[in-house]
Amino acid sequence: MPSVFLIFVIGKAVPHVRFTDNIQRHVKCPAAEAQGETVREVLTAYFAEIPFAKNYVLDDQGALRKHMVIFVNSQQIADRVKLSDSVPSDGTVEIIQALSGG
Repeated sequence: MPSVFLIFVIGKAVPHVRFTDNIQRHVKCPAAEAQGETVREVLTAYFAEIPFAKNYVLDDQGALRKHMVIFVNSQQIADRVKLSDSVPSDGTVEIIQALSGG
């Protein structure tokens, strides 16, 4: 099992990635720092260190799975296919499992 990794850039903030507890029950994906300017870049950096979480979040085309939702600084992303939404250097990318039903 990989250890939690941190990417530090002197004098520069790095986005923080975290997954909700309900996802943690299915796949271990610890919170970590991952460098990037878009959701795609941040997730690519994260999955380079924790590859087994990738298939739970992204489909075989690299798009966000239907049952997943991503927020950047508490705002839901608009681009679920290319994941091109911007991520500030001090931003937080939160990956949650969408719930449905009544």
